[in-house]
Amino acid sequence: MKDQDALRDALIARLSTVIDPETGVDVVRMRLIEDLTVDENGFVRYKFRPSSPLCPIAVPLALSIRQAVAEVEGVTGQEIEVVGYIQAAELNAMLREETG
Repeated sequence: MKDQDALRDALIARLSTVIDPETGVDVVRMRLIEDLTVDENGFVRYKFRPSSPLCPIAVPLALSIRQAVAEVEGVTGQEIEVVGYIQAAELNAMLREETG
């Protein structure tokens, strides 16, 4: 459990460097990342809630968030779910396809 907590802390630290260009505030402080969990194998699951249902930068922001998570040492894989966004289904499908 200690390793999972350390990995979660590292993820939060890394995600706090991802800035929403519209507000200039990081995605952690804006509370755009929800339900961040790490399993014992280093697999990360979380939800990304864009700042508005019509957020014009949801796609690049989701990609930046996913990239940031992938760069954290100890992460073996990830599942990002976009919620509260008008094109969430399409964006989730694209994110799944890209990760294979």
